[in-house]
Amino acid sequence: MRDVSFERDYIMHPAGSCLASFGNTKVLCTASIDKSVPPFLRDSGSGWITAEYAMLPGSTGGGRKRRDGAKKDGRSVEIQRLIGRSLRAAIDLEKLGEVSITIDCDVMQADGGTRTTGITGGWVALYDALRVLSKEQGTSGPEHYLFGQVAAVSVGIVKGEVVCDLDYEHDSQAEVDMNVVMRDGDYVEVQGTGEEGVFNHDQLNALLASAKEGIDGIYAAQKSALGI
Repeated sequence: MRDVSFERDYIMHPAGSCLASFGNTKVLCTASIDKSVPPFLRDSGSGWITAEYAMLPGSTGGGRKRRDGAKKDGRSVEIQRLIGRSLRAAIDLEKLGEVSITIDCDVMQADGGTRTTGITGGWVALYDALRVLSKEQGTSGPEHYLFGQVAAVSVGIVKGEVVCDLDYEHDSQAEVDMNVVMRDGDYVEVQGTGEEGVFNHDQLNALLASAKEGIDGIYAAQKSALGI
């Protein structure tokens, strides 16, 4: 694992914010509360969690990254949907009431694992937003709304060896690449592919075991940052 850290209250205005760092990958995650829900949830009594993802100019090498326009590229859309699904798995939406929380994940510096960093930092920002919502609604705290703690990590096979938390150099050489999202030790989502080859059942088990070990360490870093 690379060094993992979460700098909370990184900006002052959102209900929750943190700068999530996995090594040289740095993603600004914010959580904003809106006292309304999408049309399909109106009068349902249920809330909603959604996400937006973007890579900022200067976040990657090889020249300036263009800002996303009105229409985002397919990769950004796929990643923000993954972040939204992952964080909805953490929340009892009915307990939110008709409230939406938007998690914005802006990649400030990319060195592999931006989606897993966004999910993991997004959970930290979400937890702080739930502190604010809990005070407003008079509930017992963030745990009132939570099913559990969510974190994610990338794993892969590089030159025949299992590697956890791939940086760009590892990712570019990986024969197998996988993103694993977990909630309290259970799987939320597993995305895996043989980039330059195939993998067998034993290798799959080794990848999942490595991801679980890495995520256990990330859980501890999240809790330490939040003081819980």
